[in-house]
Amino acid sequence: LMIHAEELIGDKIFLDMPSVGATINIMLAAVFAKGRTTIESAAKEPHIVAVAEFLNAMGADITGAGTDTIKINGVESLHGGTYEVIPDQIEAGTYMIAAAITGGDVLVKNLIPRHMESLSSKLSAMGIDVTQYDTSIRVSATERPVKTAVKTAVYPGFPTDLQSPMVALMALADGTSKMTEDVYGASRFTYIDELRRMGADITVDGNCATVFGKPQLKGGYVSSTDLRGGAAVLLAGLAAEGETVINTMNHIDRGYEGIVEKMKALGADLERRPVLE
Repeated sequence: LMIHAEELIGDKIFLDMPSVGATINIMLAAVFAKGRTTIESAAKEPHIVAVAEFLNAMGADITGAGTDTIKINGVESLHGGTYEVIPDQIEAGTYMIAAAITGGDVLVKNLIPRHMESLSSKLSAMGIDVTQYDTSIRVSATERPVKTAVKTAVYPGFPTDLQSPMVALMALADGTSKMTEDVYGASRFTYIDELRRMGADITVDGNCATVFGKPQLKGGYVSSTDLRGGAAVLLAGLAAEGETVINTMNHIDRGYEGIVEKMKALGADLERRPVLE
């Protein structure tokens, strides 16, 4: 698909769903559009604010990022600038859940604690010790986690990208947990069959997964169905009894740089193996 325009003109745009990708793309297009562009029902995630700050550092005129309404006044040109990328809240959250699911004690550094509040509060509700510092969070799990209920939502709600790893943790919790996927619906549950191969007891009804926690999962031969589903089976494998083989790492590698090396540095027993023909 190729789209061409002699010029872009600012306008008012209302998003039926506060999509991160749509909000960012509209901001990028509106930077050089003539006049003002207003995005109503805009996404409010931290990376929306980061993109706006990055563009403003190069001469853009964007206000309201992080709220429901973003206004972009078009400019003639941008100039060079310097901007420090914010930490990845989903990667940080995955390592926090890794500590919880393995009964570990991990300090995750170089993050923004307020970005992690929805996850931190749920981990605390499950009986996991979460301590926040200025730019780090320590997660210590000395007891088996207890059941909880989670609903995904747009920021600042519980992120849909941490739904899959959280269900892996629920699979080992004491009691029956509920995960409601209110952002993408049941299509985000494809990885659950892989957790079932490892002994997880999970039923799905529409956009709701009921997770009957077990004290132990077992290793198995599983697939990484997508990026976050891959993270879920990897975390489950860390906590499972026996060996787990994930036959597709490409999805996981796309979102987690050096995850094997980082997990090994934390004491995990895992290695890459060549694909068997």
